[in-house]
Amino acid sequence: MKKILLLGAGLVSRPLTRYLLDVPGFEVTVATRTVSKAEHLIEGHPRGKAVALNVENVGELRRLVSECDLAISLLPYIHHVKVANLCIEYKKHMVTTSYISPAMKALEDQAKTAGILILNEIGVDPGIDHMSAMRIIHGVEKKGGKVVSFKSYCGGLPAPEANTNPYGYKFSWSPRGVLMAGRNDAKYLENGKIVEIPGKQLFKNHWPLTVEGMNFETYPNRNSLPYIETYGLKDARTMFRGTIRNIGWCDTLFCIAKLGVLSDEKRTDLAGLTFDSLTRKLIDAKPVENTRAALKRFLGADANDKVIADLEWLGLLSDETLPETDPTLLDVMTARFLAKMPYAPEERDMLVLYHEFMAEYPGKKEKITSTMVDFGIPGGDSSMARTVSLPAAIATRLILEGKINLTGVVAPVMPEVYNPVLDELETMEIVCKEQTFPL
Repeated sequence: MKKILLLGAGLVSRPLTRYLLDVPGFEVTVATRTVSKAEHLIEGHPRGKAVALNVENVGELRRLVSECDLAISLLPYIHHVKVANLCIEYKKHMVTTSYISPAMKALEDQAKTAGILILNEIGVDPGIDHMSAMRIIHGVEKKGGKVVSFKSYCGGLPAPEANTNPYGYKFSWSPRGVLMAGRNDAKYLENGKIVEIPGKQLFKNHWPLTVEGMNFETYPNRNSLPYIETYGLKDARTMFRGTIRNIGWCDTLFCIAKLGVLSDEKRTDLAGLTFDSLTRKLIDAKPVENTRAALKRFLGADANDKVIADLEWLGLLSDETLPETDPTLLDVMTARFLAKMPYAPEERDMLVLYHEFMAEYPGKKEKITSTMVDFGIPGGDSSMARTVSLPAAIATRLILEGKINLTGVVAPVMPEVYNPVLDELETMEIVCKEQTFPL
C-alpha cells in the first residue's frame, strides 16, 4: 500500500484527492488546520484519513512526512521548503504546484543525494503551460527547427455567462494569491531587448488579446527570462509570459494598488474602522471633502469614471465595518474581494491557456499556436481545481508506480513527465489544441 500525505485542503484540492483515492493500493492522508475540510474531501472513503495539522507544529509535520511515501504540498508556497527539508531527511518524494523558489532550487543536490524527486510547477500555470510548450518546442527541434519567439498567456476567469460583476472576475482559488500577484515585478524579452517593469507599474502595462473570439487583456507574469533556460530556447529573441483578465481589470487594480491596500505590513489602527474611514485615512482626505471627490483627487488621471465606480461597487466608500481578519490591509482586501466576487451555485469558471510560437526552419518560417479553453462543471469541480490539481495527481501516481524515475528539484519539462501527464489529461477532455500557420 502506497501512502500519500496531502498537506492542505483548499479550493483546488478535491479533484486530486478523489483521483488518488480511486487508485487501488493508494492511501491518502489529508492534513489541514480545519479537519472538517479534510473530512469533506475524503467523504468517508475507506483508504482516506483526515487529520488536523497546524503546519507550524514541526513535530507533527515531521511525523506525518516520516510515515508517507510521497508528500503533496498544497500549502501556501512559504511552507514548501520546510516540507521539502523533511522529505529529504526521510527520503520521501514530494510534489507541489508552485513555482520553484530560489530556496527550493538550493535543495537540488540534497534531493539527489537522498535519491528523491521534488517535482514542482505541476499545476496549470505553472504546469500545463510548461508541458504543452515543451511538447511543441521539442517537436520543432526534432524537425530541425528552432523557436525564436514564445509568448504564453493564462488566466482563470468566469465563464462568459457567469461574468456578472464590474471586475470580470470571481474567485476559484486563493484570493490572497491573486492580490499578492498584483505586487510582483515583471521582466521579459522582446525582440532581443530585456523589458523590466516594477511592481508598482505592473498594471500600467497591459495589452489586448483575443482567444477563440473572446476579447481579454493581458499583463506580464513575473520574470519570464528564466524560462529561456528552462525551455532550452537559446535562439529566442522574444520570451513573454502573461496573465489573462477581462477588460478593465488592470486599470482598476492599478488604482487599488496605488491606494496601498495590497500591503501586508501589520497594522494596529484598523479596529473599528469602516471602509469609508479607511479610504479617507489612506488618501488623506480633508474634512471638508466628500470621499468620492477626495478619491478622484488622490488617483488623478489614473482613475476614469469606470474605475471610481468599480471602487464604489467594491465598497471602499461604504459605512460597513472592516472584516475581522489578520491586521494587514492585504487581509482586509482578501476578505472583501472574496465576499464580493464568489461563484454562485451552478456557475461555471473558465481556464484559458494560449501559446504562440514563431519557429524557423531552413528555408521557411511558421507560427504555431496551442489553445486550451476549459470550463468548470456546474455544481461540481471548477476548471481551476481540475487543471491545477489533476496534473499533480497524475504525476503522483506515475512517481509511486515507478514510471517517473527522476531525482532532484525539477519542473515538468521532460518528455517522461509531460507526455504521460498530457496524454491522460486529454482523456479527461483537458486538451491543448495545436495549429500551424506558414509564414
